[in-house]
Amino acid sequence: MTFTLPELPYAYDALGPYMSKETLEFHHDKHHKAYVDTGNKLLEGTDLAGKSVEEIVKASYGTNQALFNNAGQHFNHLHFWNWMKPNGGGQPPQALASKIDEDLGGYEKFKADFIQAGIGQFGSGWAWLAVKDGKLAIMKTPNGENPLVHGATPILGVDVWEHSYYIDYRNRRPDYLKAFVENLVNWEYVEKLYGEAKA
Repeated sequence: MTFTLPELPYAYDALGPYMSKETLEFHHDKHHKAYVDTGNKLLEGTDLAGKSVEEIVKASYGTNQALFNNAGQHFNHLHFWNWMKPNGGGQPPQALASKIDEDLGGYEKFKADFIQAGIGQFGSGWAWLAVKDGKLAIMKTPNGENPLVHGATPILGVDVWEHSYYIDYRNRRPDYLKAFVENLVNWEYVEKLYGEAKA
């Protein structure tokens, strides 16, 4: 089995009031589990079985859409749960904050542009902070796509599929995105991924 569903790194009710227990139960236990189960079925008997999730995402892009959809979403969600923590948000750690100042015009501009990328992603998809050619970039992708297939390394992503926010916010995607940045982002995890991307 190449894909396994991880445990959440916090209790189901730990992200309230910004993300409810009910949302996490549906999103993690049903949606993410379905990507894992479907992805494993689609991997059976292929030459990608046993490869890393990153390798599977890159290799299936443009060649095996069904596998790519599920592998991409599995990769995205493996990180999504870790991109949030109770009492998260606020200012990034110093080294990352300096890089945001340098590449993205400061924290407030980053926040506005990141939220706008999420609002502007029509339909389902993701908004990202990624490292591309040594610089930070804000990106958005449709469906299960991610920066890996565009020559970039994602270090922060927010899920804008409706199942990520509809229980708590209904159609108020901007409010969900604002709550995510201001109250949920686990900057230590972002910093860790930034360090790995830079190395």
